[in-house]
Amino acid sequence: MRIDKRLHDRKFVRTFFTTPTAVEGEDDSAKMLEKAAQLTGMQAPDVWVPDNEDATAPNMRDEGAQNIIDVVSEYGEDYPGEIHPRIEWHRDSPETRHQCLKHMLNIADPDKGAIQHIDGFVIPEVGDLDDWKKADEFFTIVENEYGLEEGSLAMSVIIESGAAELGMGRLRDEMGKPSNNLQRLFMLVDGEVDYTKDMRAITPTGELPPWDELRHNTSRAASAAGLIAVDGPYDDIRDVEGYHERMIDNRAKGQLGIWSLTPGQVVEANKSPLPPVEGSWQIDAGGRVVDLVEEDGNHVYNGDRVSLEETDDGYLLTVGAEELTLDEDELKEELVNMAQYIPSLDDIVDSMEEFEAAKEAGKGAIAMERAATIVIDGIEVHISSDRMWDEATYQAMMAPIALFQDVYENRPDQHEDLAELYSEDVLERAMAVGN
Repeated sequence: MRIDKRLHDRKFVRTFFTTPTAVEGEDDSAKMLEKAAQLTGMQAPDVWVPDNEDATAPNMRDEGAQNIIDVVSEYGEDYPGEIHPRIEWHRDSPETRHQCLKHMLNIADPDKGAIQHIDGFVIPEVGDLDDWKKADEFFTIVENEYGLEEGSLAMSVIIESGAAELGMGRLRDEMGKPSNNLQRLFMLVDGEVDYTKDMRAITPTGELPPWDELRHNTSRAASAAGLIAVDGPYDDIRDVEGYHERMIDNRAKGQLGIWSLTPGQVVEANKSPLPPVEGSWQIDAGGRVVDLVEEDGNHVYNGDRVSLEETDDGYLLTVGAEELTLDEDELKEELVNMAQYIPSLDDIVDSMEEFEAAKEAGKGAIAMERAATIVIDGIEVHISSDRMWDEATYQAMMAPIALFQDVYENRPDQHEDLAELYSEDVLERAMAVGN
């Protein structure tokens, strides 16, 4: 069995949005569920998680399970994303696991009209891989109880312990064995808060450690086992810039999805992984990456960490505390090394179409030029560089295109939003390239 091939229809998940299933003290305890169930377009997540665990008080969880049934049976048919309720579970508590089974059996009863619209369940607080198999067995019991196809309910787990992190390393060897149905696994989701508690980690400020290793390990395990990696919540909901930086760092690890706590974060996380509408240039200004401003076709640096002046011998380039005396060719070479281009969706499609045409003509590799005029302190410097494209480069650049195609195919409710961002021509070409 080829495990590293995606086993589910969705190849990517950008957004994992949790909603309390029952709000205490309200006349309608399900009002937040009802509101979330009617989201659409960029406000609607790829995966909606009615949260009957941490987001819902323990004394409200029986009512929360019933609210899931009522709301999903009413709105689930028209919901544009996938629906994966989070159910109680704990690796050290048989009582909690028994409660999980009771709630799953209640929610999955076909006569109640909700399970037809539910894609799977999210299991929190898992331990080692044997604990995952216990949860998997509950799924199998529920499917057999109601005559559902075995494996039809996806299982996602939240990595909130060292044992669970180590368990991810065994997934590739265990999935596909006749003794389990772990092929039903869909997402591996980081839960950094409880993970920090389990690791007994301490920081001077009390803030969470970055846990780069956990996010890398989750992404690696997902890749090896054909699953999807999702980062945990970013709880400073007003820090949009920090949220974006976290997503950029995650994507460099192959972790394209992130937990969203508000509809505003959903919008940001839905849009962030998509290729930009316009290409842009950046420059490394002494360890700090700065965006260049486009003016009349040139790309202008407006900061104070880089300066440039002409001298009798050529140019004096200052980057931070470092001064470089350069002739014209050396200056161009230095700026080529300092500058980098972020391609737009149109740029990526252009390059891929050019390579496809070259491959059709029998060429295995071609050089593609990237050129720009950079302006520093009023001095214009034209730079250019060639990048060799071969099949490996083409496949690497296919990742953002594959994400875009997956979004377009699975989220027709976002077609109008995408048409507002990109031209119809770019949309059509992006959907055709690579096929």
